[in-house]
Amino acid sequence: MKDLTTSMRIRAWLLFFVIALVISGVTAFPLVAETQLLARALHAVPAPDALVGWVDRVHAGLAVTGRDHPFIAYGTDWLAFAHLVIAAAFWGPWRDPIRNVWVIEWGMICCAGVIPLALIAGHIRDLPFWWQVIDMSFGVFGVIPLLVIRRLIRRLEAETATA
Repeated sequence: MKDLTTSMRIRAWLLFFVIALVISGVTAFPLVAETQLLARALHAVPAPDALVGWVDRVHAGLAVTGRDHPFIAYGTDWLAFAHLVIAAAFWGPWRDPIRNVWVIEWGMICCAGVIPLALIAGHIRDLPFWWQVIDMSFGVFGVIPLLVIRRLIRRLEAETATA
């Protein structure tokens, strides 16, 4: 019964992680509408001026680009698709976590890669450092469920070996 409990916990964490990937992917499609909504919300509540100014700037850039050069958004369409494909990769650990633990470890490597990408590309693209920190947090917080899943898979492996 302990084996079943560990398997269920692995699947629960995997489900959480996959849902988070899918949500972050799907939200890359309607960026103009999302930034407009966020800008309106920030103007309606007390918010730091730097944040309000940045969101207004991002929204204006996306709106103008979408109007004048809509093909540029094709890049974020591929970003969204990549999130969905990455989420699909976690089907392997869902089916056989022990054999596919490498997918979890690959995901952990990807999370680590978020940090240098945010720092390098953020600097090149002139993003405020505080925004780069927000972007890096996706890698930091993303690795947490993967670390839990990996630990649970190792436990399941030990339980299976002793059974």
